Amino acid sequence: MKVVFLKDVKGKGKKGEIKNVADGYAHNFLIKNGYAVEATASALSAVEGQKKLTEKQAAQELADAKALKEKLEAVTVELKAKSGADGRLFGSVTTKQVATALEKVHGMKIDKRKMELDDAIRTLGYTNVPVKLHHDVTATLKVHVTEE
Repeated sequence: MKVVFLKDVKGKGKKGEIKNVADGYAHNFLIKNGYAVEATASALSAVEGQKKLTEKQAAQELADAKALKEKLEAVTVELKAKSGADGRLFGSVTTKQVATALEKVHGMKIDKRKMELDDAIRTLGYTNVPVKLHHDVTATLKVHVTEE
């Protein structure tokens, strides 16, 4: 019997897949528990519609990420910190501080976990902070740390 999976079933199929399974398994387990429906014309068209909607949403997310990348790369975040004579900071500037300053001054809310800074900023001057906005889009945010 051909079925369309509505949910992922370990070892059998993923959501949206159309597979041939045993009649008893389909009736007594998959359909009864809501994991799948029989592969009728209406079920197949519903799956196609869902796939198109998912693709459209993915394309919109990518476009939004590219637009946000343009805005981020045009901005410089200014931060003040106490430092010693040689330009080293007392403490460090973290991604949380960068995200807070970005939201306060420029009104852009970016999650601190999306900032891929290997180690906290420990010196005065300009630092480029990579920000992963989408799995295909990475922006570079300029952070300028000045003496307090």
